[in-house]
Amino acid sequence: MQTVRQLLAAKASRKLVYVGPEVSVLQALKVMAEENVGAVLVMGGGHVVGIFSERDYARRIILEGRSSASTQVQEIMTSKVICVAPAQTVADCMALMTEKRIRHLPVMDGDEVEGIISIGDVVHATIAEQQFVIDQLVHYINSVPPQAA
Repeated sequence: MQTVRQLLAAKASRKLVYVGPEVSVLQALKVMAEENVGAVLVMGGGHVVGIFSERDYARRIILEGRSSASTQVQEIMTSKVICVAPAQTVADCMALMTEKRIRHLPVMDGDEVEGIISIGDVVHATIAEQQFVIDQLVHYINSVPPQAA
């Protein structure tokens, strides 16, 4: 079973994308667009203070008729951030994301942010792991000699 540490190591980009809590929602959206991500960590004083996602934007700006330019990220971010540790498994992450209905998980090693994983990362890793098992089973089946009748 693959761990979050292994998943992070295999990611093409390990760049940590974050914004400060005082930036405007519009600026955070620009960062997300430039980096092609669906969520950014909100960092204050060197610590994770929240996470801001496309879902936060849709529900707390668009639906409430607020202005992206005049609203600060800290006003609408998700402040109860659910995190995982590097030693947790991809299966643990899948279960947590499904249960909590979230799409992004910051990876924390103590107080240090190691990265962030998305539901796409988790699904991709799960499919790759299942394909490996299938390939191994097919190889085993094809290598067993037929029984004499």
